Amino acid sequence: MAEILLLPFGSAGDVFPFIWLGRQLMARGHRVRMITACLFEEHARKAGIEFIALGCKDEFEAMIRDPRIWKSGIGTKVVFEFAAKSVVPYLTAIESCGKVDLMLAPVTAFAGRLAREKQGVPLITVHLQPAVFVSAYETPLLHPIMRLFNKLPVWFKKLILALPNPVDLFALPQVRRICEGNGVKPPRSLWREWWDSPDGVLALFPAWFAQPQPDWPPNLLQWTFPLEDLATEQSLQPELQEFLANGERPVVFTPGSANVQAARFFAVAAEVVQRLGCRAVFVTREPRQVPPNLPASILTVDYAPFSTLLKHAAVFVHHGGVGTMSQGFAAGVPQLIMAMAHDQPDNADRLERLGAGTGLSVRQFTPERVAHELKQLLHGVSIHQAARACAEKIRQTPSSGALLEWIESRMK
Repeated sequence: MAEILLLPFGSAGDVFPFIWLGRQLMARGHRVRMITACLFEEHARKAGIEFIALGCKDEFEAMIRDPRIWKSGIGTKVVFEFAAKSVVPYLTAIESCGKVDLMLAPVTAFAGRLAREKQGVPLITVHLQPAVFVSAYETPLLHPIMRLFNKLPVWFKKLILALPNPVDLFALPQVRRICEGNGVKPPRSLWREWWDSPDGVLALFPAWFAQPQPDWPPNLLQWTFPLEDLATEQSLQPELQEFLANGERPVVFTPGSANVQAARFFAVAAEVVQRLGCRAVFVTREPRQVPPNLPASILTVDYAPFSTLLKHAAVFVHHGGVGTMSQGFAAGVPQLIMAMAHDQPDNADRLERLGAGTGLSVRQFTPERVAHELKQLLHGVSIHQAARACAEKIRQTPSSGALLEWIESRMK
């Protein structure tokens, strides 16, 4: 039995894939402990994973309530600054665990890489979305201007990408100071030296969603979407079950579990639903964001496992987080994305290229435009065929045995 640490960082979409990994590793007989924000303690423990709480709920809430977090470019700065502030608490928690055989962490859990350099513990970097692979061959669409950038020759894109990366401006100074305080040689660049662990890189999305590129790291295993949503621990609420059973398939709207600034999203959604005369389910952990006095055709719930709910949906409208989008793929439903920041524009672009849905910017997310797009998604034959094709590809996922053997081979 190996001692394995999981070090997710971020919202539910960032943490749930690590819960999925934890389930798989425990089934192999390994001891698995998770270190992350205390907000996810109940979820992890329900899945049987030992949990070490990081910080307090107020700190995580402060980050997601920062209005800058959903601004293109600026949101990434907020996340990486918070990631740098979290290094010391993460490292303290890691060191409290004693002997460890393996760590799995995203690039934003800088303490994982620091612990590797300090203690020699093997580390697997886990990438949940293709946007983290800033390739000169297929550069992620992190901003609309990247459409023009991708038309440039590869040699020229390589020159541009060799310039200093903004990520280093956001987090590197603080990480360097912490490294020096722990007797570890600090990286000159987080992006170039710490982005991918030398011990292994795990990409949890399939090749049909993002083809591997020549400049991706060589020690990489590409798998598929983990599709963890705690459905085994939480069923649909009785009120929701009754709503689904008594009418046509609804349109499901969610701005993401971490989005507590989605009043405009739900205002547009409510107007569109009433214009089209359809039914809808609004999913948000902040019901105060939803307009008051909604008609009976709209039901609001604080949480629902999408693997269960989306089986009953006509269309799925959301923010474009990769975990949310993958649940839409698995359900075979057309999707409409309101992409704000981070990896969301790139995910929306890939969705459109698959023909399974449409991506809009925040500015484009108006009642008129959303109503038009929803009509296309509700009745477009080719879109429904493409969505079902994605579901079929997910059903062909191989057994996790090969994945777990690869993870185990990374240990000393």
